[in-house]
Amino acid sequence: MLIARNVLIMVLDGARMSLFQNKGSMREPRLELLAEEKRKTPSTAELGDERPGRIFQSSGNTRGAYETSDLHQQAEEEFAVEMAELLIFNMGDDGQQAILVAEPKVLGAMRKHLSPNIRARLLAEIAKDYCGQNAADLGKLLDDYQHTS
Repeated sequence: MLIARNVLIMVLDGARMSLFQNKGSMREPRLELLAEEKRKTPSTAELGDERPGRIFQSSGNTRGAYETSDLHQQAEEEFAVEMAELLIFNMGDDGQQAILVAEPKVLGAMRKHLSPNIRARLLAEIAKDYCGQNAADLGKLLDDYQHTS
């Protein structure tokens, strides 16, 4: 994938985010790390251990339970929303373009919070987990992605 100069690349999963910008040329990209965020997302058991609510039928002796909330998934979605806001802030109103690389669930959560204007300026939405890669490795992965898509 050819990446023009100054294009932003946001790479994230449910708990980590790296924001890069291409400071090199399209033919020789040089990704520079602009921001990084890491959060610990505990399991649902660590976040809360409430028993599910109960429901009683109006007739008979049957009872049922509500499903418990997946608190871990909720924490990941909240992180995705915050990172969508960060991407919007960094793209601004000046026509800045970006590439968004995220694991599929996170990408889906982010899409809901990106305006049509921002979505139009995304050069690519890549549903891959490339989080944790350094700039050089990410550049190689993005280059390889062009050849396989």
